[in-house]
Amino acid sequence: MDYDAFVNKLNTKLFEGSAADLVIKIESSPDRYVGLFRPTTPRTKLIQNVTQSHEIKFGDALEDIMEAYFRVLKFEMLPKKLSERETRDGQTYDIDQLFRKGNVVYLIEQKVRDDHDSTKKVGQFSNFEAKYFEASCKYKRNEVIPIMWFIDDSLKKNKRYYAGQMFEMAEAYGCHPKLYYGGEMFSKNGIKDFPYEMWNEIIGHLTKWKRTLPDMPEINLDSNSKETFEELKDLSPSIYRKLFNNEDIREQILPIIFPKGIVLNMLKNYFNAKEEEVYANISEKIEEYLEETHQ
Repeated sequence: MDYDAFVNKLNTKLFEGSAADLVIKIESSPDRYVGLFRPTTPRTKLIQNVTQSHEIKFGDALEDIMEAYFRVLKFEMLPKKLSERETRDGQTYDIDQLFRKGNVVYLIEQKVRDDHDSTKKVGQFSNFEAKYFEASCKYKRNEVIPIMWFIDDSLKKNKRYYAGQMFEMAEAYGCHPKLYYGGEMFSKNGIKDFPYEMWNEIIGHLTKWKRTLPDMPEINLDSNSKETFEELKDLSPSIYRKLFNNEDIREQILPIIFPKGIVLNMLKNYFNAKEEEVYANISEKIEEYLEETHQ
């Protein structure tokens, strides 16, 4: 995959829709940002929230990227969702990567890093085992190889636990589960159809992309006003009603995320042109706010 395509997948997943996500979170949980018993300022909490969101979306982006790489290797991509109608236990399972080559089906539980606490690691492996069992029932004519892969090999907090569980799983099911960290999955001791050159390319692209990232996430939604407006204009009216009826949000958060009022002006005009009365009321609320803060 060339660098531009790689970066496009990353940036699309991480940053598209981020303005709408932030506004929705503010509306639904304002005390997260302005609560008295928060040891942070609203600005710090907003930055922290955006950073955490990017961490989560980064894992999702890497799933999309790895699927694209597996397609390049000419694997047969299989449906990642096992619906409750297909499973023995009546549950629905989403598999990170599921594909087939020849008579072998690869099931990969893909995580960014191995840093879970003791409770979460147990639940994660139980879920992994359940996915394998259901996939092995669905693809009973194939050998299903369950793989747990942690992309960041700098953390191996629970490696001993996972290795022990893999051993027990192999004995119980007669399968060949694999545990990999970083480039191990692409090495000579990994999956034979995964070339190590691919892993080197991924690391190279990530290294180059990291150099383009700003030191701090952007929380000034006026900085990309056109893109932000397109994200926000079709949000539910109830969101805007709650935003502008909450005094703490008006005084402590809106000045941070809309410091120049550019996007709010665009929204005001957009809502004012709509026929429904609720939008006219929102437009008035925005205008009142702008008159108070941007005289």
